[in-house]
Order: sequence, then C-alpha cells, then structure tokens
Amino acid sequence: MRPTHIIANLSVPDIGAAREFYADYLGLSDEGITMDWVSRFQSPDGRAAVQLVTHDATAPQDSVLSVAVGDEVEEAYAEAQRRGFEIVHPLTTEPWGLRRFLVRAPDGNVININSHRDE
Repeated sequence: MRPTHIIANLSVPDIGAAREFYADYLGLSDEGITMDWVSRFQSPDGRAAVQLVTHDATAPQDSVLSVAVGDEVEEAYAEAQRRGFEIVHPLTTEPWGLRRFLVRAPDGNVININSHRDE
C-alpha cells in the first residue's frame, strides 16, 4: 500500500462550536469537506489540514486517521484481511463518493483507509 495522503480526525462534540478556534484562530479554511458530521479545515496551500468529526455517518466507530491510498483500496483491504487485522467497517462505497474501510491497528486505533473517486 502506498498512502497518498494522511489526515488526523479529531473528535469534537460540535463542529460549529469548534469553527472559531480552527478557522478564526488557526486561520484554516473549511471549504473542503463539509458535512453535518465531518469537516476538513486546511491552510490555503492545503499542506496543513485536520478533520473534525462528531460521529461517523456509517461506521460503528470513529477513526483517528484517514489514509488515502489512491486506487489501491481493494488491495489494502485484502492485505488487512490476510494479516488478520480487525475490520471495523467493511469495504464500502459511501454515498458521498468515498470507497473505504475501517481497520483496527494492533495498538487499538481505528484507521479509515480510503480512495476518493476524484483521486
């Protein structure tokens, strides 16, 4: 697997309430991903970014990281299964266009491995 992008997912109770800190204080824009349960805040050049998550819309647990793998998501899924890692959310094409699965790392963290149709 070759990650093309990794972003931290921070759990927050209310994205709107957190916006003042991440947008106004840190100067990050939330023009990218904005749904009622997840929003990406990033710098103008896109090099600095963080996602705020209130709850995952379709998975049973929230992830702490999102790892984009381009067109290798099926291979990453098969490899996770081969290695016996716990699959928290099966390989799914989500309504918002993301093909993803969630896997539990041996340290207990849940990782969102994904591929977006635009990648």
